[in-house]
Amino acid sequence: MVDTEDAGTLARLLRSRRSIRDFSTREVPAELIDAVLDDARWAPSWSNTQPYRIALASGDLKEGLKAQLLARYDAATKLQRGGMASKLAAFVTRSKALPDGDFDTRFEYPKELTPRRRATGFGLYSVLGIAREDSAARNRQMRRNWEFFGAPVVLFVFVRQELGAYSVLDAGIFLQSLMLAAHARGLGTCAEGALGTWAGPVREAFAVPPAYKLLCGVALGWPSDHVVNAYNPGRAEVAEMLIPVKRG
Repeated sequence: MVDTEDAGTLARLLRSRRSIRDFSTREVPAELIDAVLDDARWAPSWSNTQPYRIALASGDLKEGLKAQLLARYDAATKLQRGGMASKLAAFVTRSKALPDGDFDTRFEYPKELTPRRRATGFGLYSVLGIAREDSAARNRQMRRNWEFFGAPVVLFVFVRQELGAYSVLDAGIFLQSLMLAAHARGLGTCAEGALGTWAGPVREAFAVPPAYKLLCGVALGWPSDHVVNAYNPGRAEVAEMLIPVKRG
């Protein structure tokens, strides 16, 4: 029997969840984090293998990771502006500015998906009052990724390498479950692929099992009242997602 109240609650949570890009400094109680994770662990996975692991940081540990990741981002930004000689020197010396993530977070988007990506980015910068030609402001906003947007908690998501795309699929289902569980409790989240760019500092801080690869991070905390947190880029209609049947 369908419970219309449950269906309505789920529909509301799905439609009202946002990627939070500015967090309050208010701490999140450990028991609340545990409750979110306890709900998220019920996410389905391939043969119930649950091929993901979570590294959770708050307090001084989080601040230390933030400092290391920001230093790498700043060095990478400087390297990008330095020309070919600087890039070659960085490669030869194995500079920490070079990405050491388990997955390459730098790639070209397919032409089919590029318009939606650009529209989302332009919309976000418009809400933030950042002009398209203001490269300094755009860089500052990008840098916020490695500040975890001010969140008091950050989670790093690792997936088992042998399952390939299917461990990533399972981790995605887990992440949706986690984000909805957090949202249901008044917390906010932002899933960050950018946090997979440098794995070194995270591996130094946590005893990550050898077969697990860093996929992404998730900022977690209480949303601030900043206007950016209401930004809604919308979603494609169902008809756009459906693949048509071949004719004749």
